[in-house]
Amino acid sequence: MTASAAYVDSLLAWRPEFPILGRATYLVSHSLGAMPRRAADGLAEYARTWSERGVRAWAEGWWRMPVTVGDQVGRIVGAAPGSVVMHQNVSVCQSLVLSCFDFGGRRNKIVYEALNFPSVTYVYEAQRAQGARIHEVESEDGVTVPLEALLRAIDEETLLVPVSHVIFRSGFVQDLAAIVRRAHEVGAMVVADVYQSAGTVPVDVTAWDVDFATGGSVKWLCGGPGAGFLYVAPRLHGRLRPRLTGWMAHERPFDFEPGAIRYAPDVTRFLHGSPGVPALYAAQAGYETVHAAGIEAIRSKSVRQVQLALDLALAHGFAPRVPQRPDQRGGMVVLDIPHGQAVTRELLRREILVDHRPGAGIRISPHFYTIDDEIRHALGEMRAILDTGAFRAHESAGNTGY
Repeated sequence: MTASAAYVDSLLAWRPEFPILGRATYLVSHSLGAMPRRAADGLAEYARTWSERGVRAWAEGWWRMPVTVGDQVGRIVGAAPGSVVMHQNVSVCQSLVLSCFDFGGRRNKIVYEALNFPSVTYVYEAQRAQGARIHEVESEDGVTVPLEALLRAIDEETLLVPVSHVIFRSGFVQDLAAIVRRAHEVGAMVVADVYQSAGTVPVDVTAWDVDFATGGSVKWLCGGPGAGFLYVAPRLHGRLRPRLTGWMAHERPFDFEPGAIRYAPDVTRFLHGSPGVPALYAAQAGYETVHAAGIEAIRSKSVRQVQLALDLALAHGFAPRVPQRPDQRGGMVVLDIPHGQAVTRELLRREILVDHRPGAGIRISPHFYTIDDEIRHALGEMRAILDTGAFRAHESAGNTGY
């Protein structure tokens, strides 16, 4: 057995933990990671705790879960304990960061790439009404972001730089360390969206010295919906006063003081209302599994399988829309295939789970639980669907809905 085969086998030992892999070719972890079997155990534990402990459950762990579960995410993204808090989603996290600032002064510029995830840009575009100036850095090829152009756009009038670590349309990996260095040179702050990297590409928010990072559990972390996370650099904990707030951010929430909030001195000042406890129970199995499998091992396998998918795509005559350099690719492969939406629907009917994004193409993503033959099967079926015209039955349908 070769070293490569031994390496692959070590990660495939996790396959039995994911029930859907027994009945589908699952290549859509960039959208929704496969559910670990133990996620159901977590939800059952939540139900048991509520049933048996009732209101006592808050004091016995529920209240602290946004921080204790955040620490589990922190192990994966290189964050110090007590610097990550859990929220419902990235839109909430980004909005909470924004609520710490105002745009009435000269430093009111926001810089991000035109390939940023739309849900994030919606949050920032809404700040124009508060005086923010938005500068989008265009992509020349629709795949990559020109680093030098992005760095030039960050100047002494820039307040925030909310950028994606990995671009959702192409899997392009941005040089966050360089972006942070430039931002800090001119007094700006970086809000890194690591949604498409955490769990498949190494993330180290401490080494990057990033100011904020947001992400979620839906994708590569296999934690399901409702468990977004916000990292705030410890050096900022005592300095910022979020206007998007609530009683969990109070220094003494159970005093029920009227009037203005007295912020907690630690990361809990970046919380607001009561947490979504069931989602936090469900998410932990994914974090534990990814951490146990190891990000470096996951990344090594991902690079190899992404290259395999690209080689197969080219052999089948498909046009990839991904970066040329392997080190600039995340975990997904995007293929510009004729009749992409219709082909995707036929693949779903055949229990091959992928998705399609307008302006990008069909996105497929092997993860640490993927077998090479599943990639071969998916690419072969795409070719067969086009050759036989099987896609025509779906051409009048809309998008895939996720």
